[in-house]
Amino acid sequence: MAPTLALKPGTAWTDAWQRALTVAPEAFRDDRVLNLWAGSWQPDGHSLPATSPVDGSSIAGPPRLDSAAAEQAVRASLDQHRDWRHVPLPERRARVGAALDALAEHRELLSLLLVWEIGKPWRLAQADVDRAVDGVRWYLEHIDTMTEGRSPLAGPVSNIASWNYPMSVLVHAMLVQALAGNAVIAKTPTDGGLACLTLACALIRREGIPVTLVSGSGSELSGALVRSPEIGCVSFVGGRDTGARIATAVTDLGKRHILEQEGLNTWGVWNHTDWSALSAAIPKLFDYGKQRCTAYPRFVVQRSAFDAFLAAYLPAVGQIRTGHPLAVADPADPLPELDFGPLINAAKAKELGEHAAEAVERGAVPLFRGTLDPDRFLPGQDTSAYLAPLTLLNPPTSSPLYHAEPFGPVDTVVLVDTEAELLAAMNASGGALVATLSTDTPETFTRLAPQIRAFKIGHGAPRSRGDREELFGGFGASWRGAFVGGELLVHAVTEGPAGERLPGNFPEYQLMP
Repeated sequence: MAPTLALKPGTAWTDAWQRALTVAPEAFRDDRVLNLWAGSWQPDGHSLPATSPVDGSSIAGPPRLDSAAAEQAVRASLDQHRDWRHVPLPERRARVGAALDALAEHRELLSLLLVWEIGKPWRLAQADVDRAVDGVRWYLEHIDTMTEGRSPLAGPVSNIASWNYPMSVLVHAMLVQALAGNAVIAKTPTDGGLACLTLACALIRREGIPVTLVSGSGSELSGALVRSPEIGCVSFVGGRDTGARIATAVTDLGKRHILEQEGLNTWGVWNHTDWSALSAAIPKLFDYGKQRCTAYPRFVVQRSAFDAFLAAYLPAVGQIRTGHPLAVADPADPLPELDFGPLINAAKAKELGEHAAEAVERGAVPLFRGTLDPDRFLPGQDTSAYLAPLTLLNPPTSSPLYHAEPFGPVDTVVLVDTEAELLAAMNASGGALVATLSTDTPETFTRLAPQIRAFKIGHGAPRSRGDREELFGGFGASWRGAFVGGELLVHAVTEGPAGERLPGNFPEYQLMP
């Protein structure tokens, strides 16, 4: 009989909350968080209830502002921007470096908040914090050459990002933007990351860096954060529907923009025999339940190799570990090693389950259906946000699982007979961030890869978003505006020589990577 699990001592939400109150009393008040604008923490906004995806327990909810307050916050940020853009680069570098030291000092608390707020397993939560800190330190070393001959924008940078990487995507971007001489504004993601971002911004603000952090619905705040004339650039990470609306707005206004949107990243298998390499890659692809912009939820497989593919895929997907991220059998045990914990909320788990059931009703064939192991959860806990891996063969083209990114642990497999069918199936979403083609011959890869509509294409290995000097962007509807990475991330939020044309995926032209 398996031992009964319990929360590891010191990891409860109440423990994390009390630690946050102690570390940053200016940003947390009793049972709520505050908004940060005009250089100080404001008690405005209407707080909403929130629950943790880990077990359904109550956690701090967002203090949502209305549009009028958001407009005030943007105007105050512009005032900060006008002062900050004249701060000498050595001083900006010193302040950002001090903020990074503070973030590193509170790494464990930031990580624990991420576990409770967005369900990241401990290993991945720590990695999110580490990537933010280490990534910005690289920019500290290279910012001199990246900003040579350039100047900050005329107004602050507005950041609207999804909930899945609060530190390594959102905080990382904010600090690089500030290092380049801009005041920065961020909206807390609707679905999670509020307390972690609040703590991070409190530590950053203490170093005199002009950051603004506000909560509110996208519809209520978009007028201020996207359309406001004070905003110098809009940086967005999220879904295509919201991204399309923002793209229309910023294009009409002629505003600088970086819009990373969802795309169906695909893994093609054609004339391939190295099945051990594919099998070894499968578990890694399930990190964080495929709730990543560079996840691979679609395999496009040559029909004649389908039996060999299954022989490699099924044992690997059967090894995936999911469960409560903070549950241990003995207080002295380390936190569990998991591939993923809950999805972002119970509604998402329910939605994916319904999409899968509908696809099966219309002809998709279940290839693998995982189960939740009760020995990996607390006795009687709410598991409504958890979904075990699921794999479907040939989803109907009418299914959302065929065209859209599921953003969860649901794989689909599409069988093809010709190279033309392979390419059509790999390009089903009209543009993606990453793709991979597993094929034995370099000649086949060289011939087919340019026809795959993804920004980064791996040969038998996954591609990632990348860090530091690595270029990142997307094709089609997966990206709009300036490409980023290394100096291009800095160039996207600074002014260069007159007539400069930023490389990116703009409506009027595209630059091939």
